Amino acid sequence: MKIISWNVNGIRSVFKKGFVEWFAKESPDILCLQETKAQFDQFPESLVQQNDYSISYSCAEKKGYSGVATFSREKILDTKKIEKKVFDDEGRVLIHEYKDFFLLNCYFPNGQRDHNRVPFKLDFSENILTKINQLQKIKPVIITGDFNTAHNPIDLANPKQNTKTTGFLEIERAWMDKLVSQGWIDIYRKLNPEKVGSYTWWSNRPGCREKNIGWRIDYFFISPTLLPKVKRAEILPAVLGSDHCPILLEFN
Repeated sequence: MKIISWNVNGIRSVFKKGFVEWFAKESPDILCLQETKAQFDQFPESLVQQNDYSISYSCAEKKGYSGVATFSREKILDTKKIEKKVFDDEGRVLIHEYKDFFLLNCYFPNGQRDHNRVPFKLDFSENILTKINQLQKIKPVIITGDFNTAHNPIDLANPKQNTKTTGFLEIERAWMDKLVSQGWIDIYRKLNPEKVGSYTWWSNRPGCREKNIGWRIDYFFISPTLLPKVKRAEILPAVLGSDHCPILLEFN
């Protein structure tokens, strides 16, 4: 079972940059996309016609904004949204039930430069935490997507310069601490505890990606019971087409 998650920063944009060829080559069992920035009827036709995959989506009411989509070869038993209008109107969550686990595909809000949306982001985060703790009582949970927060100094190139930047604010990182304290495992960091320079997002400013001046803000968190089944968890920085790169989780 191979799951890939990727903030594509516009599905129509990434489609023009070799996305279909990459998708065919990687051939994941499940692909979770964030920031699709399109209504479903605007998805490229050849992508919608991927016969091996069922497609689930949650689109924002505001056109060209936010949105998540999941392509799944594995049979999905049920799909829900977070079922809070303020979040579902922005197309931020898909909750899939599979035979052996739940999978959440999430696009966490950006706190914005003026920190105007930090309270909204924290409210969203608390709702997600409540939901995954409820679901975990039924069966194991995987939560993936763009969390829009670098958890620790190791997770970004310039931590000291960014303590007042959303995505690395103390209050945002405290929620990540809370997530971990309640038993949720950041599987990439669990397998690579000391690895530096592992980033999933780079500013579009010239040279940032080439010099690897980035942030790790895309994650797989898993229930502890899934840990023995994990084969690998990787970041795929060589994959271009978005300001984020894909992340991968594989189970035995």
